[in-house]
Amino acid sequence: MRKHHLLTTLAALAFSAQAEIKLPAIIGDNMVLQQKQTNPIWGWDTPGTEVTVTFAGQTKSAKAGADGKWTVKLDPVPANAKPASMTIKGSNTRKVENILVGEVWVCSGQSNMQWSVQSSYDADLEIATAKHPNIRLISVPQVGTQEPQQDFKGAWAECSPQNVGGFSAVGFFFGRTLHQVLDVPVGLINNAWGGSAAEAWVRRDVLEKDTRFKTLMDGWVAREKDLTSDASKKRYETGLAAWKKRQEEAKAKKAEFRERAPQSPQQQLSGNSRPGNIYNGVLLPTIGYGIKGAIWYQGESNASRAYEYSYLFPLMITHWRDEWKQGDFPFYWVQLADFRAEQPLPGDSDWAELRESQTKTQTAIKNGGQAVIIDIGEGRDIHPRNKRDVADRLVRLALAKDYGMKIPSRSPEYKSAEFAAGKATVTLDTFGSSLYAFDVQEVKGLAICGEDKKWVWATGKIVGADKIEVSAPGVAKPVAVRYAWSDNPVCNLFSKEGLPVTPFRTDSFDMITKPKM
Repeated sequence: MRKHHLLTTLAALAFSAQAEIKLPAIIGDNMVLQQKQTNPIWGWDTPGTEVTVTFAGQTKSAKAGADGKWTVKLDPVPANAKPASMTIKGSNTRKVENILVGEVWVCSGQSNMQWSVQSSYDADLEIATAKHPNIRLISVPQVGTQEPQQDFKGAWAECSPQNVGGFSAVGFFFGRTLHQVLDVPVGLINNAWGGSAAEAWVRRDVLEKDTRFKTLMDGWVAREKDLTSDASKKRYETGLAAWKKRQEEAKAKKAEFRERAPQSPQQQLSGNSRPGNIYNGVLLPTIGYGIKGAIWYQGESNASRAYEYSYLFPLMITHWRDEWKQGDFPFYWVQLADFRAEQPLPGDSDWAELRESQTKTQTAIKNGGQAVIIDIGEGRDIHPRNKRDVADRLVRLALAKDYGMKIPSRSPEYKSAEFAAGKATVTLDTFGSSLYAFDVQEVKGLAICGEDKKWVWATGKIVGADKIEVSAPGVAKPVAVRYAWSDNPVCNLFSKEGLPVTPFRTDSFDMITKPKM
């Protein structure tokens, strides 16, 4: 409390000295306000100063608090592609120009969401045609910290060939389709951070209060203690010196040297895995800004803890919604793509288990949805370059669930299974569609086992609109079936509209990522 009081006092003194309005980066020229809902507008001024905000024929007032912060809430307004201005009066007068009203989405996750337009397929064409002044872009820098941040360095900009190249490809393609279909302005907030773990996106005390994360948090406390020790500093210095020596030796031999330099203790403490780091440094400065929803592409960094992800991911989504105070806003995510070498024999996979945890999240939260891309990945690259199809599957969810379009949006999912006469009959929920086996009539990617739990590849065929019949020689009494259950499965089952069937298992055998007691 004393620390908080000191910070508040220092902030007040700073604003008294400045005696002028300060706005956060998220509120500025070229921004898009979310249509048809209340929009908070905030900033800082000298404590006690009356601040008025005028926009679209309405004027709202608020008084700057002891910390200098003030907030007003604008009444809902309809979409508007005609640039408008906002006047803010307090210790001085600020004008915010070129404001549009439309749909605002947060584009979040790790490197596959961060992956840029310029690094994706058809980058030259996508960039050359990106003349969309009514799509507005803003990116949040990667700042990892345990100290809550109120602002960031960035600014809204009109989408153009000059600036779209470095923006999130999935985010841009998603927003472009929304813009083209809805014919309203679109604002995109890109805050993705490559390699980030889900726990870094959650406020630390939320995890500390939940006993399910005791092992995770105890591990970080021990790690933090080590990283701040003299021994850790010495290990780093020794390791860095050895790395430099190997680098020089390679250079002398004119040999290729790709080994990464060791991370300093401070780099790890301010990195993208420490619980609360990204929440404080990246997410918090945008929380409260009026949005329609969020799209998310992450999970790779949590795959080894897929069991934990089944409750960590829903908690993260609920936590964001609680913080944003905009109700259960839409939250759509991308299931992990296929990756790594193909498995010669069926069995277990942590990536398959992470996908299952993502699928289960659909029933754990409201207003969520999953885009399945088990057919889009690249075995040799964790970053598949086909981001347009990824975005298309995400935007189908938004158009169907939030904008009233009657289009297919959900991949078929496992519903039930019956075992009799040496075979299994698996029923899928096709959500009004029917099944289709791509390339060949036989369903590829199926495995089956008996009571011995020894998995073998199985033969499958579609029987009816929503059923597949599964069997394998040598398995007289099957008890379980799995489909696309590997890191990089060879599978070919789709809906007739081309949405891939969601990887599934009929069994409830212990997950390999379930912590051992």
